[in-house]
Amino acid sequence: MTQKMQKPDSLIFDMDGTLWDAVDTYARSWNDVFGELGIDITVHSADLAKMVGWEGKKVIGAIMPDFDDERRLEIYALVNAKRHELLPACGGVLYDGVKEGLHRLSQKYPLFILSNCAKGIIRLFIDWAGIDEHITDELAYGVNFMPKSHNIKLLADKHGLKSPVYIGDTSGDSEQSRLAGIPFVFMSYGFGETDDYDLKFDDFKSFTDYFMNL
Repeated sequence: MTQKMQKPDSLIFDMDGTLWDAVDTYARSWNDVFGELGIDITVHSADLAKMVGWEGKKVIGAIMPDFDDERRLEIYALVNAKRHELLPACGGVLYDGVKEGLHRLSQKYPLFILSNCAKGIIRLFIDWAGIDEHITDELAYGVNFMPKSHNIKLLADKHGLKSPVYIGDTSGDSEQSRLAGIPFVFMSYGFGETDDYDLKFDDFKSFTDYFMNL
């Protein structure tokens, strides 16, 4: 942690690398589809982890550099359909303290999830994790294909948020928080790195305790 933060009126969370790690399931969704299509590409979890937080267009360009945009989007649609099959059964790894922390925090703050994932994935995560009662609203990149800075403002306008903070794990999360004009809280246990943050936490329980005591 760096400095004392003014108490926010809401908390907006990134999903992958902040609340859970579902990279193995995401990689399987790619590999299952490539296998079904007879495409000789293998996606490794370690490589996919480096792309967590990227917008979808950038991800599919990196994974399928030899395909044109139209074919990439066709395959990506199949991958996301596969994820809708896999995630309810396979899920991911919920980080220590997340479920208990969200329960506690929801008593004090409206909680939101905003991710660069495809449409419908946040809802699958919420249902799998059993946290629906704690989450006020969610918004994914795949709904409108707009950056997080834009979608943070959409959530703020929709719910009348005056002083939200964004909680994430990558430099992209930090950049988008700055563009949205709100504080950024960095969760160091996730997939990315950044030196540009207002507060930093190494585990979710410490984060929860801090914001419960504000």
